[in-house]
Amino acid sequence: MGERLGTEERGIRITLEEVAGAVGDFGTIFPILLGVAIVCPDVNVSHFFLFLAAWFVIAGFYYRLPIPVEPMKAIGAVVIAEGLCAGEIVASGLVVGALFLIIGLVGGMAWLGERIPRCVIRGVQAGLALLLLKTSLDYVLVDILFAAISIGIILAFFVLSQRTRTPDVSALLVLIIGLGVGIAVQGMPPLHLMPLPALVVPMPVDFIAGTWDLVLPQIPLTLANAVLATSLLTYDLFPKKGVDPDRLSRTIGAMNLVSTPLGGFPMCHGAGGLAAMYRFGARTGGANIVAGLFIFVFAVAFAPPEVLTLIPLGVFGALLVFVALELAKHSVKTDSYLVTGAIAVLTLAIGLSVAFIVGMVLAYALERRVGRQRTGP
Repeated sequence: MGERLGTEERGIRITLEEVAGAVGDFGTIFPILLGVAIVCPDVNVSHFFLFLAAWFVIAGFYYRLPIPVEPMKAIGAVVIAEGLCAGEIVASGLVVGALFLIIGLVGGMAWLGERIPRCVIRGVQAGLALLLLKTSLDYVLVDILFAAISIGIILAFFVLSQRTRTPDVSALLVLIIGLGVGIAVQGMPPLHLMPLPALVVPMPVDFIAGTWDLVLPQIPLTLANAVLATSLLTYDLFPKKGVDPDRLSRTIGAMNLVSTPLGGFPMCHGAGGLAAMYRFGARTGGANIVAGLFIFVFAVAFAPPEVLTLIPLGVFGALLVFVALELAKHSVKTDSYLVTGAIAVLTLAIGLSVAFIVGMVLAYALERRVGRQRTGP
């Protein structure tokens, strides 16, 4: 019955299955946004959640399918690791938004996606995983007790969700536990209304740094995972209602051009998020609407900036470990461990952007060498 609904129906339904599927992708959403907010005091995490909630709802009505909206992982990982400022985040969102909107409008997504070798994409994922693990270790070491408890909860839900249809709400649970402990120890923070979003205008230097440090490593992930893989998966799950990759590219462009100048975090779609939502019961855009409402509650709850200080650092460390392992799991599906491994190592040594360029050169050099060997002298 579930498969029939997945392949033949499309629309807006609010059922228990849709509600369960709505939280299927929360495990990768919250760690990145909260991690960025901790290292960047000039951003407002409530605005991150506000725009994420809005676009979840919009995507639900627009696609009428459970198309997830996620923070861009490469941008998030680099910001968390290097503590970049709000101007660079906004600049990266504007650049990546304009780029993917133009690509989607001219219908060039499939063509461009074919030009980035898979092993390079896997290398970027592996490099991001190492960056996040390195950062998470700092949080874990200063709060080992809560880190251990949080990791135990996450592992328990992972096993449970793999063996049953229980939604993996471990990220929500450990956040709630962390907030509860923080309130018990420090008291309830003062209530504030969420401030209205304000326009942020990046400086020219922000565009240079944002493009080099954030956009360049994000492009291959967005092309491969947020657009091409997500589109392919929609046709697998909903054969008659699949979504064209250029259409996904256009919505990614619109989301970032509209939201990031007003304090939103750069956003995209994601094949992993779609698979998670579908696995737990999401079949229509109703799951997106429910997810948007849940996230809106967090936008209101995190309006007082003091809320971030309530959550034990070990909780953040555990959540970042979870995201890092998720990226690492996908990175091993490579067709060249040499290229993927080189990018991962270089990411830690000299940075993700340089590692990406070196990986592209190495991948094409190896491809040419293999081609010459096949054709002979």
